[in-house]
Amino acid sequence: MKHVIFLCDGMSDYPDALSGKTPMEAAYKPNMDALCASGRLGRMQTLYPDLPTGSDTANLSVLGYDPHQYYTGRSPIEALGLGIPLEDCDLVFRMNLVTLSEEEPFEEKRMVDHSADKITTEEAAELVKALALQLQTDFVRIHSGVSYRHVLILKHIDYAEVLTPPHDILGRTIGEYLPKTEIADSIIAMMKESFAILSAHPVNISRKEKGLRPANCLWLWGQGRKPNYPSFSSQFGIEKGLTITAVPLVSGLAYGMGLDYRPVEGATGDFHTNYKGKAQTAIDALQEGYSFVFVHVEAPDECGHDGDAELKTRSIERIDAEIVGPVVSHLKQSGEPFRILITPDHATPVSVRTHTLDPVPFVLYDSAEDHGTNSHVSYTEKAAERSDFVWEDAYKLMSYFTRTE
Repeated sequence: MKHVIFLCDGMSDYPDALSGKTPMEAAYKPNMDALCASGRLGRMQTLYPDLPTGSDTANLSVLGYDPHQYYTGRSPIEALGLGIPLEDCDLVFRMNLVTLSEEEPFEEKRMVDHSADKITTEEAAELVKALALQLQTDFVRIHSGVSYRHVLILKHIDYAEVLTPPHDILGRTIGEYLPKTEIADSIIAMMKESFAILSAHPVNISRKEKGLRPANCLWLWGQGRKPNYPSFSSQFGIEKGLTITAVPLVSGLAYGMGLDYRPVEGATGDFHTNYKGKAQTAIDALQEGYSFVFVHVEAPDECGHDGDAELKTRSIERIDAEIVGPVVSHLKQSGEPFRILITPDHATPVSVRTHTLDPVPFVLYDSAEDHGTNSHVSYTEKAAERSDFVWEDAYKLMSYFTRTE
């Protein structure tokens, strides 16, 4: 039995921006809709009010791990995905390179862009190097990541304050969202120094000349400590599993769970990712004997954060045509039994430009139970709301998905 999950990050939405339709409703996605018509449409709760509303807790849930039991913070997961060795004394932060406005004092600046116009990894590496030269000490370590996503580690420090993700405060003045407790003064001083360093850096001067937003400040959030997960194989009886993603958070989960990870050339973690490359990598893995493949696509989430409903719709159409279609075709031609799960990890509605606690719609397809189209229901949020196939705790679905009969 083959098991494939298509994780369409942030795909579900509200019917606000497209003449009363969500991007899922507006998108032409015949492959997803066909699987929905021949499979089971449901909804599940991946997020909880007492935990961060993020892809970290949501993907833990989808992968079958109770986030209340296993979640130790977002950033250590990303650090694992970047191959950064962690010690028990490390407090690991996500370090975004963001765009702040120019107002003074510092507290009056606005969060213009949490991603600095999706800064390239090459440009970001130069900026992170400059920060490391000025800010690193025996107790502060800075590591370069992908695009705007990087890692800062504080050693032998305890700090429990929940810090605000920058994508949650787009357009807002940052003052009330700055750290307030314990070592807050030290963190704010580091942020102010980073603004001075980065604003004067040649990379940002060049970006501004090109009409691009400068990555002019670091922003810390999502801190935590090294996680300890039981292996995916011991939990679900899957001997050989692979994760395909451009996002260190998801590759870090894979690493921690003992799943293999395979990078895809041209996979960017945004709308311009290599969709076909991800599909081919999944097909190659299935041919090589992998029984579980987790294909993560970040594009819908990034479009949601950008507030771009039309581009989000196009990203769903590209996932359907360039990933879901080819992989499903291969599975059907192989003659082996297979199950498919298509789901967002959470909603990222374009109207609010951040994650919400809404249940997500999913499709579960089992080739052994396909007796032809049994409904005319399309894969949409509204249709899922009418389904009685409901999982209040999404982490319990994986045991059902991987069950042996």
